[in-house]
Amino acid sequence: DMTSIDKAPLSKSLLLVPSAISILLTLLFQHYQKFFAYNLQAIKEDFQIWRLVCGRTICLDLKDTFCSSLLIYNFRIFERRYGSRKFSSFLLGAWMLSALFDLLIVEITQYVFGITINSLPSGFLGPTFALFVPFYSSIPRVQVTQVLGHFSITNKSLVYILGLQLLTSGSYIWILALSGLISGICYNSGILKIHRILCVPRWVAKIFSWTLEPVFSSAEPTNEVRVGMGATVDIQRQQRMELLDRQIMMSQVAQMRRQRQQQGGMINWNRLFPPLRHRHNANYQDHHPSEQGIPPPTEVSEEQVARLMEMGFSRGDALEALRASNNDLNVATNFLLQH
Repeated sequence: DMTSIDKAPLSKSLLLVPSAISILLTLLFQHYQKFFAYNLQAIKEDFQIWRLVCGRTICLDLKDTFCSSLLIYNFRIFERRYGSRKFSSFLLGAWMLSALFDLLIVEITQYVFGITINSLPSGFLGPTFALFVPFYSSIPRVQVTQVLGHFSITNKSLVYILGLQLLTSGSYIWILALSGLISGICYNSGILKIHRILCVPRWVAKIFSWTLEPVFSSAEPTNEVRVGMGATVDIQRQQRMELLDRQIMMSQVAQMRRQRQQQGGMINWNRLFPPLRHRHNANYQDHHPSEQGIPPPTEVSEEQVARLMEMGFSRGDALEALRASNNDLNVATNFLLQH
C-alpha cells in the first residue's frame, strides 16, 4: 500500500481539494460552473464524456459539499484500516460502476414513469454513498446512549444522519444514492470479481504516493489527546473518556503480551474480562475464583468466529475474545481492533 495505517492522504485530498474548488466556483467563478454540471443530455446526445469526470467530482451546492466532506472525514477509517491503494481502488470501482448505474436508473425511470431527467446533482456523491456499504457491514455498532428510553444512539448514528441529510438535499439525489449503494454492494461482495478488474495499479499507487503523501499525509499526534468532531462539550467529553478507556485497555494488553512472551501461550483473556465471564458467579472473588464457581466455557457461534476472521483476526484470538465477552460480537470486535 502506498501509505501507512496511521495516514490518510487520499481522504484528506478528497476532503480539501473538491471543497476548495466548490467554494471558489460558488463565490468567485460562477461563470465556470457550467463546466461542472452533471448534464446527462450533453453526455448522451453530444458525447461530452468529460462531463462525467467534472460533473461527478465537484459539488456545485455548498450544502452537498459540507455533508459529503463530513462523510469522507468519517470514512477515512477505511483508508487507515486497508491502506490507500485498496481504498482508492474501492473509490475508483464505485465511481465507475455508479456512473453506469446513474444512466441505467435514469433510463428505467423514464421508461416506467415517463419522467425525463436531463441533469443530476454534481459531486463525488456516488462513491460517498457506496462507502456506506462497508461502513454498515464492517464497523461495529456500539451503543452510546438512549433517548427517551427507547431510541438508541450509537457510534454510527451521526454518520447515518449526515447521509440522510445529503439524501434529502436535492430532487434527484436519490438516484445517485441508489446507484452508489448498488455499486458499493457489487464491489464489496466481489460479484464477477469486479474488485480485481477495477483496481488501481501499483505503479499508479506509487506515483500518487510520491505526490499526495508528502502534501496531505501526517502522522497521528503522539503527545496530544485526539478529539473527534464532537458537536457539543458533552460529546467531546465522552470521546475523551472513550480514548482513556482504550489507553487503559491497551496498557493491559501490553502487560499481558509481555507475560505471554515470558511464559508462552495466548493472551490471558480471563484477566482482561473477569466481570464479563463471571458476571453471574456469586462465588467470584477478585483474582482467586474458586474451582467450583468457575462456569463452563461459553459456546461460541461459528458464524461470529467467521465474521471476526474475515476482518483479519486469527481463529484463536476470535474464539478467546468471543468467550471472554460472552459471545458479544461488538465487545469482542472493539477489543480486537485495538491490538
